[in-house]
Amino acid sequence: MSPAAVVTDASGQVETIDLKDPLVAAGLGWLVPGLGHLYQGRTAKGLLFMICILSTFVFGLSISEGRAVYASWTDWDRRLPYLCQVGVGLPALPALVQNFLVRSQKAPLFGGVMAPPSTPQELNDWYRELHRYLELGTVYTMIAGLLNVLAVYDAWGGPVQLAEDDRKKKPDKEPDTEPGG
Repeated sequence: MSPAAVVTDASGQVETIDLKDPLVAAGLGWLVPGLGHLYQGRTAKGLLFMICILSTFVFGLSISEGRAVYASWTDWDRRLPYLCQVGVGLPALPALVQNFLVRSQKAPLFGGVMAPPSTPQELNDWYRELHRYLELGTVYTMIAGLLNVLAVYDAWGGPVQLAEDDRKKKPDKEPDTEPGG
């Protein structure tokens, strides 16, 4: 039996959402932001995550001319931000292929988008050419990856629900607690 969530919409109608397999939802949500929610039938939330996360990632990549996202583990360049960027899933994975090609002394694909610098001088040239845009692009793509980690957790765990007992215990209004009144 797959888990289900009982939710109340704006009109007060109670409906049950079949969350399907949470691991599949989480895996799909990591692969493409929002896809896990679409798999579960939570279309609005899935599209919201997809549009927001992917547009943040693409914006960061574009302002850095495709250089903010790359995987590198050389002695002179350990690209730790990539560990956050890979949280966005499939859109960040070409950086691994590009890293392999550059380290194998082969030409990178896609005009060098997501390819690591081959020398420390090339990295210095990037900073000189792009100024703050390389750093801003890195920040935007890291934020997209970290936001997707939260979205994956939501796809895995489902919507937050109050137990029926907690709903009954919550008062509609705060009681007056003024002394002497």
